[in-house]
Amino acid sequence: MIVDLLRHGALQGGVKYRGRVEADLSCTGHQQMESVWRKLVNDVDVIITSPLRRCAGLAQIWATSTGIHCITDERMAEIHYGDWEDKTHDEIELEFPGMLACWRADPTGMRPPNGESPEELQMRITDFWQDMCATYSKQHLLVVGHSGSTRMLIAHIAGQPIAYTRDIAMPYACWSRAQYDGENSQILFIDG
Repeated sequence: MIVDLLRHGALQGGVKYRGRVEADLSCTGHQQMESVWRKLVNDVDVIITSPLRRCAGLAQIWATSTGIHCITDERMAEIHYGDWEDKTHDEIELEFPGMLACWRADPTGMRPPNGESPEELQMRITDFWQDMCATYSKQHLLVVGHSGSTRMLIAHIAGQPIAYTRDIAMPYACWSRAQYDGENSQILFIDG
């Protein structure tokens, strides 16, 4: 199984901790994702996407235009940032001094106020990967997700702890590839 991982592109309204808040792609974000899709269009058998429209919108268009199946999977949604949702770094720092710096260094054991812990994200991502390996073992998949969910999936595939997610560059429309050979999983590249 080959799995291409694509983070959504740049969003309107600039950089914020959006988590589960809906946001539209900017023109640049749309172009970024289309650029990766053009490289994959002839190889992908199935698209699996986060339900949030910054991922699902283009994923569904691609699937319809090529006649392939598109599956929405809640487990690939972004981490829920709770009280940090839809706030900038500066807004979070003002309301929760020092907390974001600790989160960015190593979120292990932390939780954004009223949000989801990285351990909870890790559990749903682990479950997602196990289901994919069991269901799509001979196919080429495209998984469209977010910075947090994709980093956690990469960490899981690489057998790394939660803290490893902080070492992965994940710019908008970052494209990565993993494989599962029936026994072992590995990351082939991260194009960050």
